[in-house]
Amino acid sequence: MLDSIFNTTLTNTELSLTNAIITILLSIALGGIISFTYMKTNPNSYSQSFTLTMVLLPVIVAIIILLIGSNIARAFSLAGAFSIIRFRSAPGDPKDITFVLFTMASGLACGVGSFGYAVLFTVILCVLMFILNHFNFGVRKTLQKMLKVTIPENLGYDEAFDEIFKKYNIRYELKKIRTTELGSLYELVYAVSMDGLTNQKEFLDDIRCRNGNLDISLTMSPTSTDY
Repeated sequence: MLDSIFNTTLTNTELSLTNAIITILLSIALGGIISFTYMKTNPNSYSQSFTLTMVLLPVIVAIIILLIGSNIARAFSLAGAFSIIRFRSAPGDPKDITFVLFTMASGLACGVGSFGYAVLFTVILCVLMFILNHFNFGVRKTLQKMLKVTIPENLGYDEAFDEIFKKYNIRYELKKIRTTELGSLYELVYAVSMDGLTNQKEFLDDIRCRNGNLDISLTMSPTSTDY
């Protein structure tokens, strides 16, 4: 019986006003569900423009599929039209890219008339995202940071802060050394891994006492180009 319910939607793919309205309304609903799931699983990092895009993207994809239908010439003409569009944006988070593909797949399913499967896949993936987010799947127990410390030239940099790193159980690797102020100071760059419960203020205070209150910088989310 379930197969018959899903398969009935696949047989009616002709472009008509009723079919177009159903496709558009369902695409909006599924885009809203996906956008809501993204906001709830990323409460501190989402933007309004991205959430609105996820609502509109399934509708746009569904409309394109409806217009193309089985017309090959129309498909090539639309491909040529879209080839002149350039999307200029900074590289996104892999999770954001996944949600974009998610919304496009939802719109594609609606566009080809697979309404039942579109709803099924959307519900399953949204529930999966809520479950993974609830159990903090893949969250690292340690935080990767970059520590820049300026020290005077009379302080040996090889083991200058070993005791402090051991005190706070911080794993570290000295990445770079360079001189500043005409060679009177050294700048040390460390890649450090610390527990989320580590008191960063007390840690930096101990570093500050050891380096004579010179400059200290702790980068929360470093990239490979920062080292």
